[in-house]
Amino acid sequence: NLVLCCKGIPQTMATFGLEGFLDRAGCKLVFYLHRVARGVSLSTTCLLSGFQAIKLCPSNSRWLDLQIRSPRCIVFWCFLCWILQLVVNIYIAMYITGPTNNKNLSMEKLYRYCSSPYPGRLVFSVMAVVYTFMDGVYVVLMAWTSGSMVLVLHRHKQRVQHIHSSSPSPRTAHETRATHTILILVSMFVSFHALAGILSYRVTQMQSPGHWLRGISFLVSLGLPT
Repeated sequence: NLVLCCKGIPQTMATFGLEGFLDRAGCKLVFYLHRVARGVSLSTTCLLSGFQAIKLCPSNSRWLDLQIRSPRCIVFWCFLCWILQLVVNIYIAMYITGPTNNKNLSMEKLYRYCSSPYPGRLVFSVMAVVYTFMDGVYVVLMAWTSGSMVLVLHRHKQRVQHIHSSSPSPRTAHETRATHTILILVSMFVSFHALAGILSYRVTQMQSPGHWLRGISFLVSLGLPT
């Protein structure tokens, strides 16, 4: 909800032609909260997937101790996700300078409703590496935990295959439905996230991104939260 509000409402107002509805502090706050909320959304989604994978592991596996302790760690890990994103994205609040200024196009990169100076190559490269690494970790963890759940469900389905086959009214097994749901969710997660990252990188790198590119980047970035 925070991602949708911080990104969707200002962008919609700017699309309808409203100007100057955010001051310097408002621009910094909106962009900062959007980045923090986006990072928390991604990290907690991975966290949820990880806890689900642990919970699905057989009780006699080496994950038994982690299964017992994991419910007590949920609050701590969610708190850690918030702290990490609040710290890492401080640069965004420093990077955004204020409302759009059409008088100084050579010095500032223009967004729909806020602006920022062109970043130095070194600073841009460092922050791109940091954000790309973090996003890559989230995608890899999401794919790994989802793959683990699919494998566990597949093995369980094979063990109980004779029960389903002897049923008088055969239906789609619960394991199959759960597997399809997991695969759909992880495919959406990876696809939306990867495409949004590529488009965001292009918009940030270009000196004057077109309205179509910014619009598509905006819609894709809201796809996963929606």
